[in-house]
Amino acid sequence: MAASASTSAAASTSAKDPSSFGALLLPGQPVPASGSSGAGTYRRSSYLLSSVVGRARSQTSGGVQGHTSGFIIPSPGSVVLGRITRITPRQASVSVLVVDGQPVSAGASNGGALSAGDANRAAGEDPGGADFTGVIRQQDVRATEKDKVKLAECFRPGDIVRAQVISLGDARSYYLSTASNNLGVIYALPAVPYSEDVDDEVDMLVTSHRGTVPPLEPVSWIEMRDPRTGVIEKRKVAKPEGV
Repeated sequence: MAASASTSAAASTSAKDPSSFGALLLPGQPVPASGSSGAGTYRRSSYLLSSVVGRARSQTSGGVQGHTSGFIIPSPGSVVLGRITRITPRQASVSVLVVDGQPVSAGASNGGALSAGDANRAAGEDPGGADFTGVIRQQDVRATEKDKVKLAECFRPGDIVRAQVISLGDARSYYLSTASNNLGVIYALPAVPYSEDVDDEVDMLVTSHRGTVPPLEPVSWIEMRDPRTGVIEKRKVAKPEGV
């Protein structure tokens, strides 16, 4: 009887322990210590972490078995769409909206409304549960004359950009690059006064202008034009699709 109770208790503990094999893992959560690397995992420092929503496989097979329509997170080589939220002389901050054609807020296949914020929270990377964030550093804006890049002449808060993930970056942001002809600004509104440090103000400005002001039109790799006034604004422009 005692042995049976002990076994039952152990099974119950295992079912609740996120570090045990078979337990449901969210992106960014550690894979069991005895597990081996494989599909559905990535390494950060000395830790082996899950990159999908799924369950840890056995030690022999390794990796994490993801759900069929599981949650997606950025990885090196992924092409993302994101909104510029802040500009500094050294980098532009990006809120990632789409990864390889899939919105980051898509729910997991288990029926739960799992967002990027949920995954970040699970990984302990963003207590506030914000969406995935990335940064485009000065040296990653374009492939030539990198030392002459001025971020304020390449992006503005509210711009929608297409970029490629080049590395996992630090614990809070992915490193993104627009150093290719097909990468850069794909949607932008005419310039309006803004505060570089207030994301809510950016939201308000973009929302208030959307639907009432036509977007800028690309005219070259470094310029876009206001179709109403003809005023030229500088951007790092992505090659329009179909051109």
